[in-house]
Amino acid sequence: MTKKFPPGKQSNAHLSELAQRIEAPPISWLMDQKLKYPDLISLAAGFTDGPSLPVEEVQKIFKSITRTKKRSMEILQYGVGAGRDLLRDLTASNTAKLDEQDANNPAYHSDRILITHGSQQFLYLLSEALFEKNDIVILEAPTYFVYLGMLQSFGVQSRSIPMKSDGMDIEHLKATLESLKKSGRLSSVKLLYLVSYFQNPTGYSTSYAKKKAILKLVRSYEKHAGHPIYILEDAAYRELKFPATPEQPSMLSLPHARDRVIYSSTYSKPFATGIRVGYGFVPEPLRTILLRIKGNHDFGTANLLQAVVEEALRSGLYSGHVHQLQAEYAKKSEWMCQSIRKYFSSQVRWNHPSGGLYVWAQAPDHVSTGPDSRLFKACLKERVMYVPGSYTYGEDLTPNKPDQSMRISYGSASRSEIQKGIKRLGAALHAAE
Repeated sequence: MTKKFPPGKQSNAHLSELAQRIEAPPISWLMDQKLKYPDLISLAAGFTDGPSLPVEEVQKIFKSITRTKKRSMEILQYGVGAGRDLLRDLTASNTAKLDEQDANNPAYHSDRILITHGSQQFLYLLSEALFEKNDIVILEAPTYFVYLGMLQSFGVQSRSIPMKSDGMDIEHLKATLESLKKSGRLSSVKLLYLVSYFQNPTGYSTSYAKKKAILKLVRSYEKHAGHPIYILEDAAYRELKFPATPEQPSMLSLPHARDRVIYSSTYSKPFATGIRVGYGFVPEPLRTILLRIKGNHDFGTANLLQAVVEEALRSGLYSGHVHQLQAEYAKKSEWMCQSIRKYFSSQVRWNHPSGGLYVWAQAPDHVSTGPDSRLFKACLKERVMYVPGSYTYGEDLTPNKPDQSMRISYGSASRSEIQKGIKRLGAALHAAE
């Protein structure tokens, strides 16, 4: 006899394993709170600065790319799966320039690039291509919490490596790889993931020396794994460095990196978040597999959006906008740091950013910052919100995830909102101490 369910009470047994595993990302709940409390100052979501969006630049670009009917018809048609040829060429040369490498270096060839619908889609495509349930990803602790949700939905396990101010703790990474080797689980390791520039959430950047050490160490364990172990360098925040911050080369510039390093980034953060155009440099045969999977997703990233970014790069409007944005975020970061000095107690430790969108703060050991904590509830009452640090740690650290940290964003908030928000957050912290 068929089991009947009351309206709204249906079994999920008929759905896929992934559908039954998947959970709502924490960012959705955080955004819902803003809708629930319109007067709430959100220092949580990593949105970019609204007044700095390139409105005039995009108007010029649209006028340029739609000047003739032939050109307009071309950009309004389907594109190719890998992405527009000129956009990939410009992306390759821009990345080589950032790394101070010759554009003819094979690691930067445009035929290694895949254009995606934001870097988020790139992460998902890569996960589809690489992982089986119970595979293992080695990642930073803390790390990008939206990616943690993606791994959870695929049933992938994490192994967390503590962060230092210059990147992963190498000794801890070595100990983890050795432990996986001894337990026979090294063959389940497919990927090491790091957010190498102005990391989300800590704001730390991985030094070039540490990038060398990570690549050398991981490659030394491949023979025991029995297959390639890829390193994904997520550089989404790279171009949001502050003007005084020196540029550091990516892992693509390292010898022997071309067949193991996957480099991903985006035009959303440094240009316009609504553009949703990302990209990745991918070694073969993995790139071909990603291209096939992407073909099942969407036939290729929106041709019109790619054409906008392509023209922004070609005309120089992109680089001009990025330089303005870097100066703006440096200024907003300083506003937040000044407010923190004024309103936080000396018991709260925090980093001074050199790029990106975030300040990472550590409350005293006896103060919980989690979503169910007294502090978080007090902050909602004060109408201010941050991202609880517990969201940013892998499941392998459960039930002992660190619970004293906060990610605080100055990306979309105005100067007044930053100052008021930090004042409110400081008052809640003082009460919790």
